[in-house]
Formats: sequence, structure tokens, C-alpha cells
Amino acid sequence: MSDLQEFQKLVIANAAHVKGLSIGDKAPDFTLQNAYGNEVTLSNILTSGPVIIKFYRGEWCPICNLDLRDIQKYLPKIKSYGASLLAISPQNPDDALTAIQKNDLGFEVLSDSHQEVIKAYNLQFDPGNDYHNRRDLSLVNGNGSTDLLVPATFIINTNQVIESAHIDPNYTNRMPPKDILNILAQMNTEN
Repeated sequence: MSDLQEFQKLVIANAAHVKGLSIGDKAPDFTLQNAYGNEVTLSNILTSGPVIIKFYRGEWCPICNLDLRDIQKYLPKIKSYGASLLAISPQNPDDALTAIQKNDLGFEVLSDSHQEVIKAYNLQFDPGNDYHNRRDLSLVNGNGSTDLLVPATFIINTNQVIESAHIDPNYTNRMPPKDILNILAQMNTEN
């Protein structure tokens, strides 16, 4: 096994206890700054329809960038269900702007630089000393912390209840866009 594979296994093992919020939980409300310094509030966006939240590690994460680019391709279909898409990372608004520009994104990218929302959704963990020896997270996290988040996707209905949650300690596994669309279609027929 390569050093990278060993390293990935270690990070995944250190995140194994992270479960995130569950289907049926009330989604914690929040107000965060977007890439342009404007405030975005979850409860305000929910007045227009369901919200998909993608928590990602940061614009420095290649897998996160691939995931954001992938979901971008489905944005017109997501909007056709009346849904909005938000991406949240622990980085500063400038880094959110970098993510938008790097990935040509057409949805809100928000900064949770103090990791209050990440904590509220139970996604934060310490990746361990081996990780810290390889990457200094204090240089990429907005608050200078060395915590990491487990990437996650939540689909939240207009009653602010979580309809679907995908939290996987293996940061290479993300919720496929087609699964998101299937859930939105199901929610649409239930209303």
C-alpha cells in the first residue's frame, strides 16, 4: 500500500466517529458570509424552496473541487425543483471566491470561518498528528484551527427538517448528484 493510501486510511479512521445530523433532525439555522461578503441566512432561502447544503473541506481539496464541479452541471435541474444549493467550508470569504472562480460555480459558496455551523451539524474532528505533520490546517482554516470536517450533503425541506443526509468519514465518497435529484423529485411529488 502506498504512503498516500496509508495516510488516507488514517484520516478516515480518525473521522470514523463523526456521524453528523440525521434525517428528521431540524437543521440548525445560520447566517454566513458569501464570497462577496454578503450575509446568507438558511431560513430566508428556505422560504423559496428546499436547500441542498454541501459541506466541503476547502478550495485546497482536489476531491472537493471535483464534487463542486460535478454538482454545478446539475444546477439547472436542481433549480427546476425550486431548490437552492449552498456550499460551506471553514475557509475565509476570499477562499470561497477562489473556489467559485476555480470551479466556475453558479451557486452560493459560504464561509464558516469560525466553524460554528460545521460544529452545529456535527461534522468537525481532529484528523490526528500524522495529518498535522503533513498539512498545516491553521493556514487554510479561517479561524486558524487545526480541525477538519467530514464532507457532507444535507437536503433540507421548507420546514427546516433534514430530508436526506450523506456523511461519510471516507472523504472520497460524496453524494452523487443523481441521488440528490431523485430526492428532490420525490419531495416534489409529496408536496
